[in-house]
Amino acid sequence: MRMEFLGGTGTVTGSKYLLDHDGRQLLVDCGLFQGLKQLRLRNWDRLPIDPSRIDAVLLTHAHIDHSGFVPRLIKLGFKGPVYCTKATRELCELLLPDSGRLQEEEADFANRHGYSKHKPAQPLYTEQEARAALRRFEVLAHDREHTPWQGWTWRLRRAGHILGACSLHVGWGGGSLLFSGDLGRSDDLMMRPPAPPDAADYVVIESTYGDRTHRAGDAQAELATVINRTAARGGIVLIPAFAVGRAQELLHVIQQLKQAGRIPAMPVYLNSPMAADATRLYQHHLDEHQLTAEQCTALNREVRVVNTVEESKRLNDLRMPSIIVSASGMATGGRVLHHLKAYAPDPRNTILFAGFQAAGTRGAAMVCGLDAVKIHGQYVPVRAEVVQLDQLSAHADREQLLAWLSALPQRPRQVFVTHGEPVAADALRHTIEERLGWPSRVPEYREAVAL
Repeated sequence: MRMEFLGGTGTVTGSKYLLDHDGRQLLVDCGLFQGLKQLRLRNWDRLPIDPSRIDAVLLTHAHIDHSGFVPRLIKLGFKGPVYCTKATRELCELLLPDSGRLQEEEADFANRHGYSKHKPAQPLYTEQEARAALRRFEVLAHDREHTPWQGWTWRLRRAGHILGACSLHVGWGGGSLLFSGDLGRSDDLMMRPPAPPDAADYVVIESTYGDRTHRAGDAQAELATVINRTAARGGIVLIPAFAVGRAQELLHVIQQLKQAGRIPAMPVYLNSPMAADATRLYQHHLDEHQLTAEQCTALNREVRVVNTVEESKRLNDLRMPSIIVSASGMATGGRVLHHLKAYAPDPRNTILFAGFQAAGTRGAAMVCGLDAVKIHGQYVPVRAEVVQLDQLSAHADREQLLAWLSALPQRPRQVFVTHGEPVAADALRHTIEERLGWPSRVPEYREAVAL
């Protein structure tokens, strides 16, 4: 078996791992690069592989940094199926067309306002191309061994994190390989914990929070404090949130705080039609999370869903304390950018981040304290309070990652640490070697290894 790292190295985005064995090629994950410009440009680069030779793609989950390159791969010549769990397919039916639509809108906006260096600016793929790509998707069941080709086996186990997320065990005649995928937290407020891992000769593990543990404390109490402090100033709480996972958890927690009288009865706006659609899917997958059917129904009932562009624009003129939850979670695109332009300059307001912020994103810049961020070609001053609550992150922290590894039935021959910023990935590598005594390394972009 030969494995080539085509993404998810030195960054938390662009996850792609090519497996080549006995005349067959499998691409595990097919994500977009996000964040730093030199990473985003890779989305446009010529691939170091021939897409037409790839037999299949298998997605560990639906987030764009794991699935968002699929339409582009098809444009480049990929002709095979895309395998995933049922919930992942349903979420991709929301996420991929939205990604194409956002790219079209951003290209159009750049062309109309003249801030793109490309004449004309083009989308990586369109909404129509994304919808066409969805016809390639085929569903695999959890906890069942699949034999796609002679000499290959696949098995998916639930990974927590978001609906449909899975770890992947790949077997072949000479060995086995386990991909953690993005692992959820054992103490997540909504999702069930990851399933124990299967024994494998080699392990590829994510390291988003490989250098830290989530801060102790009551996430609900901290969120209530931020909301009350902002309301007392007469301000707006703007929460850039991933439409799948974080938006639903935030709505659930905010609803609980309001019902308990711990925050004012202020209006809550969900300015992401896709997030509203994703919320409805929780009703269909009650076995993957901890909410009851009634709690799932209440997520949309207790919030004002903003659908049209005109409604979205009106949110920029709010004059009373309110909460706006809007995608994207790292402020890389979408409607939240227009809200940042409206509310970031006012010190009465709060910009609240509830998840990891990749290097090079606006979210990371604001969390690090930059006093201005560039949006649509212009610098917007950031005078609002900026808060990050990593207790609401959907990723396992260092100790939870180590606990998952420690549950392996036997010692692996090698651990590959990926999907993390360089410091986080190397910190987890060091900790694995020091605590577990297992050989561990951080692969380079486009590195290939023989297993």
